[in-house]
Amino acid sequence: MKQDSFKEFVLDQLAGLEPVTCRAMFGGFGLYHHDVFFGILFKGRLYFKTHGENRSAYEEYGMQPFRPSDQQTLKNYYEVPPDILEDGDELILWARQAAGRRTSAGQRDAGPKF
Repeated sequence: MKQDSFKEFVLDQLAGLEPVTCRAMFGGFGLYHHDVFFGILFKGRLYFKTHGENRSAYEEYGMQPFRPSDQQTLKNYYEVPPDILEDGDELILWARQAAGRRTSAGQRDAGPKF
């Protein structure tokens, strides 16, 4: 899948998470929700920001951290599993968790049930 068509596919899958914006960066694209940077599109792959609460779900799928080059690894961004990428509703849950979305009570959105 070409980079532009993959970008459009991901943005379509995330349509229910509005507002999501996409900005070109370093040969890929950064994804933002309410100006919070939460994802990276790079060479036909999608990576979401992880933290102690959600990283294990990515690891259980066998996913790896983002490596823009052989010399650099961003351990806070993991590739989104293909099964999740294909399921728009589930992808939105994972994206909310990656964006650190909080509820009106100030607590972190439960997001996916890991």
